[in-house]
Amino acid sequence: MEMIWEVFDSFWFQAIIKLVLGFVLAGIIGLERSTWSKPAGFRTHALVGISSVLVMLCGEYMSKIYDIDPSRIPAQLLSGIGFIGAGTILRDGFNVKGLTTAAGLLAVTCVGLSIGAGFYLGGIITTLIVYIVLSYSYKISDKLDHFNVLELEIKVQENTEETLTKIEECLTNYQVEIKQIQKTNKEDKIHMVGHYNKKGFKKNELIRKISMIENIEEVMESQDS
Repeated sequence: MEMIWEVFDSFWFQAIIKLVLGFVLAGIIGLERSTWSKPAGFRTHALVGISSVLVMLCGEYMSKIYDIDPSRIPAQLLSGIGFIGAGTILRDGFNVKGLTTAAGLLAVTCVGLSIGAGFYLGGIITTLIVYIVLSYSYKISDKLDHFNVLELEIKVQENTEETLTKIEECLTNYQVEIKQIQKTNKEDKIHMVGHYNKKGFKKNELIRKISMIENIEEVMESQDS
C-alpha cells in the first residue's frame, strides 16, 4: 500500500495526471470555440493547454535539478502567448474579430499553468466559468437589452445614390433604426450599422430582401468576436 502511495505521489505520475487534465480542460473550451467556427478551435486550445502544463512542469523539474526559480519559464509563456492570440485577431473593414478567441487562449494558458502548479481546483473552476461565459453570456445580454445591433457588409456592383436609397427604404420597412452608413476603403462595399427590436424581427428575410435589390452582389452580417 505504501509503495502504491509513493507511485501516486511521485513527480512522474503527477506529471501524467496534470498533462491529461490540462488537455481535457483546454479541450472543453476549444470545443465551444469550434462550434462557432472560430479560427482557434479544439486542437489549438488543447495544444496550448497541454503545452502550458508542460512548461510549468519543466520549471518545477529544473528547480529540483538546478535549484532555480520555477516561475521563470512559465512567466515567459504568458508573454509569448500574445503572439498566438494576435494571430486570431482579424480586421475586417470597420470590425475587429477574434478578440474573444484570443482571450480564450490566454485563459487556457492560465488554466494549464494552474494545473501544472497543482492548483487543480482553480483550474477546473476557471474552465467552467470561461465555458459558461463563452456559451451563455449572449443569452444574458439578450434578456437585459430589448434591442440589438445589426451590422451589414453590402457588396455592390456600383456605389450609387439610388442603391443607397433602396437599402435605406428596405431597412426602414423592417423598423431598423439606422445609426451609420459608410463606404469602406473599397468603393464597392457599404458598411451599415443599425438598431432593431428583437421581438419578431426577421433578420434572414431582411437580408434576403436587400440582396434582391438591383446592383447588389452580396450581403454579409458582421459577426462579433
